[in-house]
Amino acid sequence: MTPPVFLAEAGDLAADTVVLSGPEGRHAAAVRRLEPGETVHLVDGAGTRARCRVTEVGRDTVVCAVEERGTDPLPRPELTVVQALPKGDRGELAVEVMTEAGVDRVVPWAAERCVTRWKPERAAKALAKWRSAAREAAKQARRSRIPEVTGLARTADVAALARGADLAIVLHESAQERLAVLPLPAAVAASEPSGGIVVVVGPEGGFSDAELAALADAGAVRALLGPTVLRTSTAGVAALAVLQARCGRW
Repeated sequence: MTPPVFLAEAGDLAADTVVLSGPEGRHAAAVRRLEPGETVHLVDGAGTRARCRVTEVGRDTVVCAVEERGTDPLPRPELTVVQALPKGDRGELAVEVMTEAGVDRVVPWAAERCVTRWKPERAAKALAKWRSAAREAAKQARRSRIPEVTGLARTADVAALARGADLAIVLHESAQERLAVLPLPAAVAASEPSGGIVVVVGPEGGFSDAELAALADAGAVRALLGPTVLRTSTAGVAALAVLQARCGRW
């Protein structure tokens, strides 16, 4: 089994000794029950990873000696999922499983037919839950990079993202071509630094005609996942799995 991962401040990882405290320290000491001599990985959420040996364990602190540090390479191509707001806690579920599947960026989208609405007085709290889900799932998946969860996007913002991508995909049941065989642009196929891939996942009520037209005008193409219709909270992770394999990231 690979060593457990804990988050540390970027500046702390430059030192020879790192003290985990606060929520991370309590989790490491009281929940994971780390003991002196165990190996852990400390990450800063932005690609830096340090392999450490536990030297001391307190009630809510863990002292780690850094044995090796480095920066994990950026995965290419960059994978962004635009996620229409699902009902209830399915938004956090979508972020969690997409993070485990390797998403690089999640963009919450207030689509026309979303039942859920992030009202101004609650938007910050809702967004914080999505970001917390990404952070915890990244540690569970042993990732050194926490995927970015952006602020709430409008359709115009999503169209702009699609316009800047090497490949923008709208998951839609009416599509004639399957995602598994959709042609990949040269930059994507070569895993070169590029605009990456943007996948747009619609709401449970489906895309509106205006949204489909705006995305088509931005250069997005429609693709089909398979013969069944997935929930909005699971379509993203299914698409990521296909793209990870096709792009050689898995």
